[in-house]
Amino acid sequence: MPSTLRAAAIPAALLLGVFAACRPSASPATAPAGTAALPAPYIITDGQSQVVPAFADTTQWIRERLWVETEFDSDSDGKRDRVHVDVTRPGPTAAGLKVPVVYETSPYFAGTDPDEGLYWPVKQELGDTAPTRKLGKGAPFNPGRTRIANSQVRNWVPRGFAVVHSESPGTGLSQGCVTIGGMNESLAPKAVIDWLNGRAKGFTTIDGSAEVKATWSTGKVGMTGTSFNGTLPVAVATTGVKGLEAIIPVSPNNSYYRYYRSNGLVRSPGGYLGEDVDVLYDFVQSGRTETRALCHQKVRADIIWKGLDRRTGDLSDFWTKRDYIEQAKGIKAAMLTAHGFNDWNVMPSHTTLMADAVRANGVPVQMYFHQGGHGGEPPIGMMNRWFTRYLLGVNNGVERDPRSYVVREGAARTSPTPYAAYPHPDAALVSLYPVKGGTQVGGLAFAPVAGQGSEVLTDDVNQSGAQLATAASSKNRLLYATPELKAPVHLSGTARVSIRVASSKAAANLSVWLVELPWPANTRGAMDPNGIITRGWADPQNAKSLRVSEPLVPGQPVTVTFDLEPDDQIVPAGKRIGLMIFSSDKDFTLWPAPGTVLTVDLDGSSMSLPVVGGKGALNRALP
Repeated sequence: MPSTLRAAAIPAALLLGVFAACRPSASPATAPAGTAALPAPYIITDGQSQVVPAFADTTQWIRERLWVETEFDSDSDGKRDRVHVDVTRPGPTAAGLKVPVVYETSPYFAGTDPDEGLYWPVKQELGDTAPTRKLGKGAPFNPGRTRIANSQVRNWVPRGFAVVHSESPGTGLSQGCVTIGGMNESLAPKAVIDWLNGRAKGFTTIDGSAEVKATWSTGKVGMTGTSFNGTLPVAVATTGVKGLEAIIPVSPNNSYYRYYRSNGLVRSPGGYLGEDVDVLYDFVQSGRTETRALCHQKVRADIIWKGLDRRTGDLSDFWTKRDYIEQAKGIKAAMLTAHGFNDWNVMPSHTTLMADAVRANGVPVQMYFHQGGHGGEPPIGMMNRWFTRYLLGVNNGVERDPRSYVVREGAARTSPTPYAAYPHPDAALVSLYPVKGGTQVGGLAFAPVAGQGSEVLTDDVNQSGAQLATAASSKNRLLYATPELKAPVHLSGTARVSIRVASSKAAANLSVWLVELPWPANTRGAMDPNGIITRGWADPQNAKSLRVSEPLVPGQPVTVTFDLEPDDQIVPAGKRIGLMIFSSDKDFTLWPAPGTVLTVDLDGSSMSLPVVGGKGALNRALP
């Protein structure tokens, strides 16, 4: 691995913006030309709002809570649902200063179901009716809570922003029903933003008529959060609500189908084997106990269970209604988004696909990636520049900053490398073809090798992916690899595989890993990112359509073409890049009994690898 890395065609002036975003503040500066002067006591340095004593004095902070009336009645009690909100704002707002808002909403703030036995059993023959699971009771209802959360407060109130929190419908002290991706989850935070802009009503109590108005608010709102809390800023942004100027979603689940299914295959999120929409529904229940039975029937039974389909994993209208990528045309808020390339809970494709969709709207998009797992915000300087630009209106040039930042291998997350775009602008897909010998380690060639025929593997879910990748030979997987690299190879983008495969049964799991060989010696198991470049899963029954499964005819091949998860990684010299094909993945898929035989037609199979510098760069790295 080289000791230094070159950013792709980034002008020096733009690099200064990167360093300014990540370095400590220097001396105060006036607002840049073309920017309306900010009222005292704001101080802007390096395009960022600074901590100042008048904002940072916690003894002067104003805290209040209220209930905002929404436009829906999800619990069917004949009255519009109200959502619980709390506000923390700096002291000068008491003297008439109007400030913008950093807003985080969540179904988690009031607690979650402590029972860890709610997951679906995964020991199941493919195509069979799913076994039953234990139902959750939810978290205890706590009517005495006076604060929702303190997240974001220490970062943003001292810099002159108010911080607002709200609880999702059916959780905490908010009325309504949990829906897990239902429209009320988008409209609830929309109502809060409407309240901050004087378009919706807020009340001092959950059922009273005494109003609270946000006279201290400029109406400009930015949202942020991680995981489910990062999903909801995207959800509300799809409504196009006026006043939502910027969002910073971190590891957001932008599509429930992509979260719980892969190319027609029933697949669990990493670390949560057997989770599905209804499990998450049970998990976040924390609202009024007297409403839960009605919601269980109306939402869990009548909507989720009827649409879930753990038998086929097919795409349906149930899923498309819970897909924010499909709804992205409504997004007008500028987006700085963050994700880890080794996040196997919410896969990185959630962020890359959403970024493409939002960029198509003509909306500013900036991306921050790191090499870790779930979570991981951008550096505070990057976030500050984003909110300072879009909430305070300071013309700090963030629109001209590099569009992509990647934390390189071994670097601190506060020191990302800037690039002109993601994928790397010089990346190009390189076609590679398997060469016979996959029960041990076959080869990967730049051109098809004619007349190779087929190779077979036998499914055995008892073998982990790491065990299969490290085995010198195995009947349970096929593995094909490049020669040992003599120079580093930079991969950036989305790899794609096309596998012509026949099954001995009417249904089979298909799992594909892209790996580094030899597998690192310090690996702790299949969930350890060491050794895994990227991976993906598919159902061969959905080779023609995600919406309609076609049972496999034993022995008759189908061609399954699908993307692996996006990545940006430098594979060091001394490693081999390997393509591993197997069936059941014990950490992600259902667990059929061992024994299904998959026959892979090598003449009809290939991989496209995104290589910076294209075929020439990969060829030069090979002996």
